[in-house]
Amino acid sequence: MTIEEFIKNLQAYHKENVFNPWGEFDTSCDIGQRGLDIRVANLRRYLELRKNAHYLFIAEGLGYQGGHFSGIAITSERILLGEHPSVDPKSVLGEWNYERTSNPESPLLNRTQKLKGFNEPTDTVVWNALNTHGLAAFDVILWNIFPFHPHQLGKLLTNRTPSTEELDTGIEFAKQLLELVPGMKIIAIGGKAATTLARYGVKAQAVRHPSMGGANEFRQEVAKLFAEK
Repeated sequence: MTIEEFIKNLQAYHKENVFNPWGEFDTSCDIGQRGLDIRVANLRRYLELRKNAHYLFIAEGLGYQGGHFSGIAITSERILLGEHPSVDPKSVLGEWNYERTSNPESPLLNRTQKLKGFNEPTDTVVWNALNTHGLAAFDVILWNIFPFHPHQLGKLLTNRTPSTEELDTGIEFAKQLLELVPGMKIIAIGGKAATTLARYGVKAQAVRHPSMGGANEFRQEVAKLFAEK
């Protein structure tokens, strides 16, 4: 398995009510074909920098405020655009031409999204925790069991829980990623991710999901995890 083969496999997936950030673009809130190309380049660069990563943090599904526009799991567009003082974009992609893919002229975006791009608070918590332990550059890969963005019918800027069929597909991509970067220790972010991985026989250590008041507990559990490494 090579990075290019992995990306081509991802690009080939298409399903109703699922957005593939590396295989399509949406004219209602994307900058167009250029946006797709940027996301593919971002993912390629992300993986190239992490060929020797030792840890795979994996959540459940890609979100519209995160990987949908950045092309990188658990990473918001706003982080890449340098709009989070506590998260240096260089810890994500190093020296790189950081560009947005959401359309600042789209009426679907609010004022802040038009100015700074999309933001997912959970992504910022995760990156800050990794940076605290010197892991963001570049010993950790962030991923999702279902690596694409599942959304509600006719509502692109929403999230929904992946179906069992989608998780069946997603696990196969996770296995390809583990083939691409073998030997990584898997850490499940949240109970849903942990339960799903266990159901498919994938061994993982679980940490609290940062959302719904879990940010401090997430930080503590990550600190404990890497104190033991």
